[in-house]
Amino acid sequence: MPEIYKRPIEDLDLDGRRLLIRVDFNVPIANGNVGDDTRIRASLPTIHYALDHGATVVLASHLGRPKGRPRPELTLKPVATRLSTLLDRPVKFAADCIGETAQNAVAAAEAGDIVLLENLRFHTGEEQNDEQFSAQLASLADVYVNDAFGAAHRAHSSTVGVVPRVDDAAAGLLMAAELHHLGSLLAAPDRPFVAILGGSKVSEKLAVVENLIGQVDTLLIGGAMAYTFFSARGYPTGLSLVEPDLLEATRQIERSASEQGVRLVLPTDHLVADRLKAGARYDTIDVQDPAIEQRLGLDIGPCTSAGYANDIKAAQTVIWNGPMGVFEINEFASGTLTVARAVAAAEATTVIGGGDSIAAVSKAGVTDAISHISTGGGASLEFLGGRTLPGVAVLPDR
Repeated sequence: MPEIYKRPIEDLDLDGRRLLIRVDFNVPIANGNVGDDTRIRASLPTIHYALDHGATVVLASHLGRPKGRPRPELTLKPVATRLSTLLDRPVKFAADCIGETAQNAVAAAEAGDIVLLENLRFHTGEEQNDEQFSAQLASLADVYVNDAFGAAHRAHSSTVGVVPRVDDAAAGLLMAAELHHLGSLLAAPDRPFVAILGGSKVSEKLAVVENLIGQVDTLLIGGAMAYTFFSARGYPTGLSLVEPDLLEATRQIERSASEQGVRLVLPTDHLVADRLKAGARYDTIDVQDPAIEQRLGLDIGPCTSAGYANDIKAAQTVIWNGPMGVFEINEFASGTLTVARAVAAAEATTVIGGGDSIAAVSKAGVTDAISHISTGGGASLEFLGGRTLPGVAVLPDR
């Protein structure tokens, strides 16, 4: 996959113009407060750049899945408060994203002001990429910047429909960084290139696995998705999550890896327990041990962790998406934290994607040691799976 070059925000004339920035403020809200502001912080460089170059900044984002109707618990108002704190300047909040309320809020703003629009998904037109909704969004701005890589895999009004309706468009600094890091990763990685995939389901990462087979030297599999591979091999899986309809697909993945000289590595030992709960009694057993019977696998074992750490240490490029176990519970966090620390310690280009992996490096205290942390989630997976992202494709090329 060649690296993708899109017109950057630096190529836009922003002085005295209204700039609509599609950001990804889809963050956890609890009791009216932002729980994790990682995605908000990731948008700050683009916002600062726009302000420094004389723009009136209008921010648009979705939050959660309100299904086209206003839901008080999914308002972006707490995000406006948090953003104001991070920027140390006022952020005006518009109680709607289109219509008279939004128009008035933007009209009252001047160069250097920031207006955050209410949740885009409070209107059905957003996810339907409705022409009228797109036109109303576009009417709020002269130029447009997409800095929401995490929403770029959705063909919605705020990511696709608005673009042809403004004078000019470009990629924000975060979007450009994501495209550079992920694109170069697949275009010309330093080798050995090691990919680590975990999480719950093979189905969620099938395209990624298939695409990476032709790119990487070693593919390390962990998490619940390993149990579908185990089942395909005839190993006992107990009560662990298995996707029976993907058994043949996993066999084909192993055949493809073998044919292309890729080491596909599965866990050799794992932690098993009779229930998914903190304080549950667990044992470490071989993955072929039938003692798993009425229990389920919840983490890779120490031998597997050590082996994966050695593979990561030898790598020159590492990409990681998905935990090795149920790391939210301390008893089953060791494998994921070992991998996180190994990735951080590697003398390699390291890229992490997916909310759980980001949370894992944070829990391990090694966030600052990672070359690039992708905020993309589903977009990262689709990009790595070789798919075209609508929100990227619609932006002008450089």
